[in-house]
Amino acid sequence: MSMIESVHVASVAVPLDKVTSFSTRTVSERHYCLVKVRNRDGLEGIGFCYVGSAGGDIAKVAVEQLLAPKLIGQNSHRSEGLWMDMYNESMLQGRAGSVMRGISILDVALWDLNSRVAKLPLHQFLGCVVDDRVPAYASGGYYLDGKTPAKLGKEMESYVKLGFKAVKMKVGRLSPQEEEARVRAARKAIGDEVLLTLDANNAWRDLPTALEYVRRFEAYNPYWIEEPFSPDAIDLHAALARNTSILVATGEMEAGRWRFRELVDAGGAAILQSDAAVCGGISEWRRISAYADSKGVTVCPHWFHDLHAPLVAATPNARFVEFFLDDQVLNFRRLINKQLTFKNGDLFLHQSPGLGFEFNEAEIKKVAGKSAWTKIA
Repeated sequence: MSMIESVHVASVAVPLDKVTSFSTRTVSERHYCLVKVRNRDGLEGIGFCYVGSAGGDIAKVAVEQLLAPKLIGQNSHRSEGLWMDMYNESMLQGRAGSVMRGISILDVALWDLNSRVAKLPLHQFLGCVVDDRVPAYASGGYYLDGKTPAKLGKEMESYVKLGFKAVKMKVGRLSPQEEEARVRAARKAIGDEVLLTLDANNAWRDLPTALEYVRRFEAYNPYWIEEPFSPDAIDLHAALARNTSILVATGEMEAGRWRFRELVDAGGAAILQSDAAVCGGISEWRRISAYADSKGVTVCPHWFHDLHAPLVAATPNARFVEFFLDDQVLNFRRLINKQLTFKNGDLFLHQSPGLGFEFNEAEIKKVAGKSAWTKIA
């Protein structure tokens, strides 16, 4: 048996090289919570999550005080039981947000550890559909000072020249006319055959405003409109889906299978963007994906391509991995020691056991100091 000996947890803040904006907020640094779960044979599994642009220690405290103590001395292969133990322990403190992210990163670490014990890459340990590569879309199109529609178009075109057959850009920060100009420039730059997806990052508060934008976008045939409203406005997502030809995509901030069931049953998403580092870990992500499959809903998980590539490989109704080519926005890439490679719009899966990479301890020490890790045993 693989008995859990200890858990290490760290909270790190990684500055962005360039201050970057979305529709409703501006980011200068990203906070991540990291864990290592070690068994008595000396093998370790790792887990991680983005925990906002401030307050990253909240997830770390949840791991330290609520969640990790439930794992010590337990068989790591009892992952379903351990998930329930953590969920029940934290029910009063929060069934979403930072506490559920704490459950998620520990669950990811358990799957990583158990697949390393089995000496299998994670996608094979999960029971994969494909064994070598998965399709990805290139994600970008953020708001930067001086970034004109023409420059945005050049950025989108650069992804297509690298072989990507789908791209994503941000919308919703500017006026309807200005946003239409940006979408028009992107479509002109990439041509008609490449999928263009749009991410509003919760930009709008009511249906009329959303429709004012979306009806302008329809002329450029986007594949989806992502997070048009607050994640709590399930009824507005469903109403928008009934009033536009563009597919509605959402779910990156949702947690728990119950909330996703509500979203799917309401018709609020044709594309689920469930994030295994947010929704409850790999265990919960698989339950959510299976329910979506039963309803004919596609899964395209939210960022962290290093985590989601093997999950997409093992999920029949998953289509794309969101991929960031550099570390300017997803600067978590600096915290690991091995990157996924790509060609013609596909990501090549790691073939070594588990997730296939480790934390870059030198980089973690640089941003968080020598005492970054706290041990729970």
